[in-house]
Amino acid sequence: MERFRNRREAGMKLAEELRTCRGVPGGLVLALPRGGMILAEEVSRALELPLDVCLVRKLGVPWRPELAMGALAPGEVVVLHDDLLRDLRIPQLEVEREIALERVELGRRERLYRRGRGPLLVTGRTVILVDDGVATGATMEAAIAAMRKMGAGRIVVGVGVAPASTVKRLAREADLVISVLEPWEMGAVGEWYEEFPQVGDSEVLALLSAAEMRTKEQETTYESR
Repeated sequence: MERFRNRREAGMKLAEELRTCRGVPGGLVLALPRGGMILAEEVSRALELPLDVCLVRKLGVPWRPELAMGALAPGEVVVLHDDLLRDLRIPQLEVEREIALERVELGRRERLYRRGRGPLLVTGRTVILVDDGVATGATMEAAIAAMRKMGAGRIVVGVGVAPASTVKRLAREADLVISVLEPWEMGAVGEWYEEFPQVGDSEVLALLSAAEMRTKEQETTYESR
């Protein structure tokens, strides 16, 4: 199975897979920052839909932080992989410590990314949750749970790469799940990209600002027709 050249290429291919959502009334593309922001920007542009962020934080296993034992989302949403916690015998105290640490970072990002912008409104809307890839799916599960809690009308998940088992599990929670690459097994998401640099806060903010300008231009065009 071929790898993506970079996140831009993955985003363009994902946008093609999601073409039936183009211009859907009330549609909204939500990136899981920071890596998902690059793909989401391509999807937002191709589908002519507004772009925003869905803030979620992975809860990493203390001695293997790349492995997710769960995830957090705003609104006190916590998703835990109980089987993994049991198999690895992770003490409850360690889980609570990780939750506390990630809540701090979640709050920091929420203040930073929403600065000068209104609250995220998804009630009754079709939301497209985008990430560069998912392994265990905990982070995306938390995002889906948060969107359900906030009253989203339809939830679509779009990712660059995800194992078949995770796609199947997410499909029970979301209305539609699209993964461009769907290997039977996978390790780190970055292994499926030739170029996989870190995405910084400044890049996320720049993409959000550009997308906001693009949406305003589109609205002005529609109104003048």
